[in-house]
Amino acid sequence: MIALRILAYVLGTIGVLGTLMPFLKYDDWWIRGFDYPRQQLAFLLFLAAICWILSNPQNTALNITVSVILVLSALYQAYRIYPYTTLHGKDAKDAEIVDRPEGHLSLMMSNVLQTNKRTDLVINLVKEVNPDILLTVETNKWWEEKLMEGLQDQYPHRVLVPIENLYGMHLWSKLELIDPKVMYRIKDDIPSIETAVVLENGQRIDLYFLHPMPPSPTEAYASTGRDAELALVGLEIKEKPNRTVIVAGDMNDVAWSHSSRLFQRLSGLLDPRRGRGLFSTFHAEHRLLRWPLDHVFHSSDLAVLDLERLPYVGSDHFPVLIKLSYEPQQDENQGETPEGDDMEEAKETISKGKRHEDDAVLKE
Repeated sequence: MIALRILAYVLGTIGVLGTLMPFLKYDDWWIRGFDYPRQQLAFLLFLAAICWILSNPQNTALNITVSVILVLSALYQAYRIYPYTTLHGKDAKDAEIVDRPEGHLSLMMSNVLQTNKRTDLVINLVKEVNPDILLTVETNKWWEEKLMEGLQDQYPHRVLVPIENLYGMHLWSKLELIDPKVMYRIKDDIPSIETAVVLENGQRIDLYFLHPMPPSPTEAYASTGRDAELALVGLEIKEKPNRTVIVAGDMNDVAWSHSSRLFQRLSGLLDPRRGRGLFSTFHAEHRLLRWPLDHVFHSSDLAVLDLERLPYVGSDHFPVLIKLSYEPQQDENQGETPEGDDMEEAKETISKGKRHEDDAVLKE
């Protein structure tokens, strides 16, 4: 009984603190880091509640209060991840037109891990799934050379940004890229790519590929830069309405975080995982410590043919494959819109991000 009680104290303290910390609207890494492991915290809290109840069978006011706190905290964590389970309705609709490839687009993205040497796993997987567009990140010059050897014939249209700082980015496409640009929106050494493609049916799709720096003790002290880049792209998309748009990449953020949700409200884009599953991509080598860091968002005139997490390629991230179908007849403007002081917060965060000020205050 004593062991159960000690376990309840330890797990409960971790779980309750982890639940409360994100309510502090500051972007320091040691606060924002608790946005990530919500499913793990939910499990710890439920386990702590069971241990507490079993080790404290008396119905005293203290025991009941602690049990209620633990259960409510666990339910709150479950509530935050619930939209990304199959129990929730799908935000992005399933494709109805499956036999007209001229309106389809497939996209694979993979954070290869710069120090990973298993280029064969990446190249073989790309050849197997055969996407129309491939995005690779953490690709330096060595990775560029290896991928060129295996993929240059398959992907004649490319944007190559080899960098040695773990933020290199390479875009590979079977479709001609329209006016491709390498952007440095917030930091001078953190690139993103902006371009467009035209499907066989003549429909243009604007593409944004991102890989902002995460808040962590070894990289950015705070999430300001990451949040600013997401907000900036969200506003850019908002200012160009009625476009068919895809935003994809390793966002170094989880789908249920405040910054990701703000991005969706600003841009009006859909998250195809909502109602389909978590599709946790990081950490590929630690089954119990995984969350979804690699994202695809798209406009509501696109419907989902397929979405899957692909097999291990030697990286700390699993690759992701999505197949989309242009189906404007299904478009019911189901994307979200800004609410409250979203616009004010976005502009303030962008301003601080561009000035490299790591002290933004988040707002609900």
